[in-house]
Amino acid sequence: MRVLTLYKLGRAGQPVEPDRLRQAGKRLWAVVTEVLGQRKLLQWSVPGVAHFAVFWGFLILGATLLEGYGALFDRDFHIPLIGTQAWLGFLEDLFTVAVLAGLAAFAIIRLRSTPQRQGRSSRFFGSHTAAAWVVLLMIFNVMWTLLLYRGAQINTGNFPFERGAFASEIVAGWLAPLGRGVNDVLETVGVVGSLGVVLAFLVIVVNSKHLHIFLAPFNVAFSRRPRGLGELLPVYSGGKPVNFEDPGEDDKIGRGAIEDFTWKGMLDFATCTECGRCQSQCPAWNTGKPLSPKLLIMSLRDHALAKGPYLLADSEEERAKLPRNVLAEAGRPLVGLPEAGGVIDPDVLWSCVTCGACVEQCPVDIEHVDHIVDMRRYQVLIESSFPPEAQTMLRNLERAGDPWGRGAKARLEWMSGLGFEVRVLGEERIPDDVEYLLWVGCAGSLDDNAKKTTRALAQLLDEAGVSFMVLGGEERCTGDPARRLGQELLFQELAQRNVEVLNTVGAKKIVVTCAHCFNSLANEYPQVGGVYEVVHHTQLLSMLVAQGRLVPARPVDATVTYHDPCYLGRHNRIFSPPREILGSVPGLTFNEMPRNKETSFCCGAGGARMWMEESIGTRINETRTDEALGTGADVVAAACPYCIVMLTDGVASRKSQGKAADHVQVVDVSQLLLQSVREEANPAG
Repeated sequence: MRVLTLYKLGRAGQPVEPDRLRQAGKRLWAVVTEVLGQRKLLQWSVPGVAHFAVFWGFLILGATLLEGYGALFDRDFHIPLIGTQAWLGFLEDLFTVAVLAGLAAFAIIRLRSTPQRQGRSSRFFGSHTAAAWVVLLMIFNVMWTLLLYRGAQINTGNFPFERGAFASEIVAGWLAPLGRGVNDVLETVGVVGSLGVVLAFLVIVVNSKHLHIFLAPFNVAFSRRPRGLGELLPVYSGGKPVNFEDPGEDDKIGRGAIEDFTWKGMLDFATCTECGRCQSQCPAWNTGKPLSPKLLIMSLRDHALAKGPYLLADSEEERAKLPRNVLAEAGRPLVGLPEAGGVIDPDVLWSCVTCGACVEQCPVDIEHVDHIVDMRRYQVLIESSFPPEAQTMLRNLERAGDPWGRGAKARLEWMSGLGFEVRVLGEERIPDDVEYLLWVGCAGSLDDNAKKTTRALAQLLDEAGVSFMVLGGEERCTGDPARRLGQELLFQELAQRNVEVLNTVGAKKIVVTCAHCFNSLANEYPQVGGVYEVVHHTQLLSMLVAQGRLVPARPVDATVTYHDPCYLGRHNRIFSPPREILGSVPGLTFNEMPRNKETSFCCGAGGARMWMEESIGTRINETRTDEALGTGADVVAAACPYCIVMLTDGVASRKSQGKAADHVQVVDVSQLLLQSVREEANPAG
């Protein structure tokens, strides 16, 4: 009955986008590697191995269920063909012991990481810890009753295995002094008890967060492939993308109610294991903000279940007869202040930096970022409700095409004093002798620090003999901050305008310095008809160094650490090129930060947060700055102008507090490379 109710509730959601039901081979492989292979879980070694043991224990010990049910009717029952072979008895006992060891590990982990001891820093903060202990107890009960009846079977002569079942034989030795009559009783008690515990356990599972035991394979199978990071999905309604030029009257824009989520969203909510891996990695939660990806998903799940009777009612008359608490739940706004009964507090929604750490860590492929942005879309486009300081950024994007409102004329200022001419496209197509279109980006054109990166890249490309051109005043913001804020309509307008320009000039190969521009151009512009070969400048520079077209010869005597931008690293898996560049510069000493690559800690600028005040908790950029300074580095290198802005502010703050040396600087990796390639160059210029 519970499973049927959950199925109907899932069906109350919207249809999914068509891609969810394609690529069967890749989806099957994802289930093999992530569910059967436990790939994500094993990234955390101790709990991963423990979970691997328990997971595979239940699969292997499925054979003992057959043996137990058979023994109810035939005391000499064994599985046909393989039921008396020693390897099966050994395997069953091996995994029985492995499960018990896994349970011990889980118990120790939970005792050491209890929220009562660690508070917010515990990844189990907010989880249903009592229910978790009940489940651990139930699994333990399955194991000891299993060993009880198997040991008793050996003593009564009804055991199907002559050898191999080492653990059962040990228990049999303990029970043998009790005599044949007592073992007869213990065999019956053990068989019935073991099966009874399993049946009770099934009821507990479908009424708790351990429902993931059955749902995880489906959630992984229907998750975004290859991962739920990188591009955001377009706005879908009824399983089809919304045409913003002529939206349908019934189109749902974003998620304004729980039933606006797709059935995959409902599946996400029900699959959450409450393990807290996402919470432990979230930069918002780790800096004292109210957003916990885990608690957000749990809140949506609890709301969906509480509102379930209302959603499943067949008529308004039937709904009117529902209990008062169900009707009250149905009337709650999805996003709203606590006094208004909101399911999700606005501060929770707007704390997200869309860094993707939660999605990266989730062992069951929940798509937290997509759900957050979809709720933002409804708030922005339907409710016109968002942080007021973001209004200036949106207005500038509309009027001037950049977040600062500087306009097209300012986009050429970075070229001043370069010493060579940068070719600027007019109305003509890109000539055949031009290899790359350099997408300078808003920050690269207008921000003083980012201009240094653009100038360094231009000088390096000139040094290597790589021909390139720029669009100049024809560039507009890619729309990344608008889209991640939830202003999808503005993103569509900016993206379509840029694609029209790029297609008109015949752009094919584009190089960018901004990780956010890279992600938009490479991953999101195909959604609006713009398909290009997009490379990040660190990829191109690393290739030029490898080819010998750039030769870092001058030693740079400095200790450097590298910050992985979320939208370059975690979202797009570009980890090696920046490190290869740093490794090619003689004299540099490289110190890696503790959190790096997939686990890199965000700078705090993503999700349009760069244009919003950070008034809750501590500042994310200062937390990351402290981690960088902790490596003893003289130079903090990055590969994204957003990160450089945030880390520069963080270093300046720490210098003013006397917590950072005056000589510490933040630069792009290209500036360090230029310093080594050209003697007269320096990272500040």
